[in-house]
Formats: sequence, C-alpha cells, structure tokens
Amino acid sequence: MRRWVFAMVFGLMGMASATASASTAHDFEFTSIDGQAMPLAQFEGQPVLVVNTASRCGFTPQYDGLQALWTKYRDQGLVVIGVPSGDFNQELASEADVKEFCEVNFSLDFPMTEINHVKGENAHPFFAWAGAQQGAPRWNFYKYLVGPDGTLVKSYGSVTRPMSRKLTSEIERLLATN
Repeated sequence: MRRWVFAMVFGLMGMASATASASTAHDFEFTSIDGQAMPLAQFEGQPVLVVNTASRCGFTPQYDGLQALWTKYRDQGLVVIGVPSGDFNQELASEADVKEFCEVNFSLDFPMTEINHVKGENAHPFFAWAGAQQGAPRWNFYKYLVGPDGTLVKSYGSVTRPMSRKLTSEIERLLATN
C-alpha cells in the first residue's frame, strides 16, 4: 500500500511539473495523423479549437459540424484540431484507419493528430495542462478553445455542437480581437 501511495504521489508530481512548466498551449506539440510534428506554437496569434474525437461514438456525427466550423472560420484564422483517442473505447485501432474513416465518411480536411490519451496519468501533456485548468474530458468530442495568445479560454462538453451559438459566438469574439 505504501509503495502504491508513494508511486501515485510522485507520479502526480511528475505530471504536475511537466505541465507546470508550460504557461500556454503554445508550449505543446502533437504529432499529426501523418506522423509530422505539429507544434501548437505555429498557431500563435490564432484561436484554436482542440477536440478529442472517436470514430465509433454517438457524437461522431459532430465531425460534420467541426468541418463546417473549420470551413466557415479558417480564412479568418480559426484552427480546428481533431485528437483521436481510444480512452473511451470507441476509436479505431490505427491512425491509418482513423484517417481513412474521416476522409471517406466526413471529407475532413482540418488537422488531425495521431491517437492520444486525453485523460488519466498517460494523458498527452496538452490534455493534462487543459484538464488541470478546466477539467479532463468526460467523453469524446470534448472541446477546448485556446485563445490567440495560447491561454485556455473555455471548455465545452460533448453535447455542445460545433456550430452552436454558444461556441461560435466565443470564436467570433476571439477572431474580432485578432
């Protein structure tokens, strides 16, 4: 029992120190679904919506809304990033399968990352950082809105649709300040 508590405390401290050194989302990097580096610093000056996704979820039709959001606002500066995750046991087995599924079924062309953990001790550092501020994703299609300066502006639960007024009004506000 003591070893477990010791490991748990020091494991959490390690995660905290890794995320504590990051002051903005621009300090993090993903790997794209095609295996290329995707530093969030490249989006400095732009609002970014980071969404954990899954191919076999009741919310998967939100891919259509995410694509519509991307299409409507990308020329104004919005970046939408899909982060596939199997943390809720609803994602396909490989990046190739996810990419094909998204292209064939939804014609997605917004940036996607490789499959990542979004909660728990193995969470990608971005999700550990965002979760510490606004709570970890409770399900697929949880959304984090990052401001142009890299600060975490707001999070939205899975039931918030990408084209909802609640989300688009905040995106428009951020785009107007750009």
